[in-house]
Amino acid sequence: MTTEKLVIDIKGWLKEAADFIRSSLSSELSVSQKSGRTDLVTNIDEETQSLLIKRIKENYPDDQILAEEKGYDSLDSLSGRVWIIDPIDGTMNFVMEQENFCIMIAVFEEGIGKLGFIYDVMKDELYWGGKSLGVFLGDQQLTKPKDLGLAEGLLGMNAYMFGENIHSAREIGHASMGVRVSGCAGIELIEMLKGNHIGYISNLSPWDYAAGLVLLEEFDFTYSNIKGTALAFSGREYFLAAAPKAYQEIQARFLMNE
Repeated sequence: MTTEKLVIDIKGWLKEAADFIRSSLSSELSVSQKSGRTDLVTNIDEETQSLLIKRIKENYPDDQILAEEKGYDSLDSLSGRVWIIDPIDGTMNFVMEQENFCIMIAVFEEGIGKLGFIYDVMKDELYWGGKSLGVFLGDQQLTKPKDLGLAEGLLGMNAYMFGENIHSAREIGHASMGVRVSGCAGIELIEMLKGNHIGYISNLSPWDYAAGLVLLEEFDFTYSNIKGTALAFSGREYFLAAAPKAYQEIQARFLMNE
């Protein structure tokens, strides 16, 4: 299966899913809580995921799928080709703001990220790319951002981590040029790809970061859990991605305050 066909297929499915989501905004949502009142899922999250999984199974029936909703949220291994899907990243924003949310799809092969797609639905902007392909906004190839230190740029961050100063997040934020909170991992990763932010600190699940990792690697960003070891691709974990200089400084501060 060629990379070109995968890209064409995924772009088509993202457009189909985004059209469905936008058309749903005029309808009444069915909103449920998962782990608490700020951890939401809607019928549109679930229906969007079902649409994407149906397309994958129709075209790539032998592949594995890891996705946020409806029993697809764990895998025993990343062997073979694995699709990692977040049907609506930033569900709270989707419900409360009707903007600042993304669809994210990653394709991994034998544990290695091959393709990543982050689609800002309401802006109709698709950031995508892959291993040795580069990173694109639509058809325009993006330029690798500058490698800046912590004090030289803005830092995306999880609001709860900053507010409660978890793992010294507040002190790290104060050492940067400023903290920005969007409530959507996809939006934060886009800001890094554009060179607007030097890094992102949060508490994420695999579908929140998988697509972004493929694209960040193309721009030589560094990423890990906050202990500096490899991400588990299982459950939620504290996540750090940053420009190499900023990453080293942030990681040193994490370790200093352990």
